[in-house]
Amino acid sequence: MNIKNEIDKAVSVLKAGGTILYPTDTIWGIGCDATNQAAVKKIFEIKQRQDTRSMLVLLDNEVKLQTYVKEVPEIAWELIDVSENPLTIIYPDAKNLASNLINEDKSIGIRIVNDEFCSHLIRKFKKPIVSTSANISGKPSPENFHSIEDEIKNAVDLIVNHSKNDLRKRKPSSIIKVGVNSEIKILRQ
Repeated sequence: MNIKNEIDKAVSVLKAGGTILYPTDTIWGIGCDATNQAAVKKIFEIKQRQDTRSMLVLLDNEVKLQTYVKEVPEIAWELIDVSENPLTIIYPDAKNLASNLINEDKSIGIRIVNDEFCSHLIRKFKKPIVSTSANISGKPSPENFHSIEDEIKNAVDLIVNHSKNDLRKRKPSSIIKVGVNSEIKILRQ
């Protein structure tokens, strides 16, 4: 199946409030419409995770950050510019996202993807997409599609076929939290 068909199927499921299992620029993720509270709730249920633990959001372009973050700290722009590897930045004062996706302190983790499939998917969907590791909460993150548990595969509405046979071992992104005064805290390298 070609990439366009895969993206069209995924967008259709996302628009209907469904969940997808898909390859990202890091590890395989479970995703949904980041503005749909009911869809976000489904992911918490799939992961068997309390909704007090936040999940991150993927965007295809840093210009869109201002739609989902009240004020992007200056240091964040610099981190995006110099980052050579996938980087999730936790921003203060999230907005225009599902309320159960935003952390209690009003922060949200966002990663600008540098991956052809994800970029096309987000661009075609025209909204941010949730990305959380494709595992039951507390279990190891999958290194590739074949290490994802059947319980996860059976729970999502769509499994994207793109990159299923890529056996490279992947790892999650680095995570840095930025504050309104450009202070930074490294949470995961």
